[in-house]
Amino acid sequence: MNEEDDDNPPEGFVLSTTRGPYTSHNGPFYHKVTPDGFAHGVRVKKRHCNSHGITHGGMLMAFADGLLGTAVWRETQTAALTIRMNSDFLASARPGDWLEGTARVTRATRSVAFCEAELHVGSRAVMKASGVFKLMPRHKAKD
Repeated sequence: MNEEDDDNPPEGFVLSTTRGPYTSHNGPFYHKVTPDGFAHGVRVKKRHCNSHGITHGGMLMAFADGLLGTAVWRETQTAALTIRMNSDFLASARPGDWLEGTARVTRATRSVAFCEAELHVGSRAVMKASGVFKLMPRHKAKD
């Protein structure tokens, strides 16, 4: 196994195995659930980077979109589609960095959910994102 294959996730993170094909292709991604919420993480690899050797903005946005969607699911138990996502890039992440993030719903109605996410490497904020998601009630979790 070479370094590119060694993710070495922090304690408590487990491999996420139920993601869709796009997300699985871009990972591997990890997650953990705590009493206070959840986190997703990924070990940044060269393939996640742009020609300047820093994590590609599209990769960060896709990662943040997954965080926001997870927050909506956990809060509403309803599948949702991204209507809008705003991103603020604050710093870069490089190969070998552990990129971690979390998100929360700030408001949910019967048809839409509003949420916020933060991505970081250690204590360094990398990106903040906010989103609006269309709830799909036909896909609500069964009790």
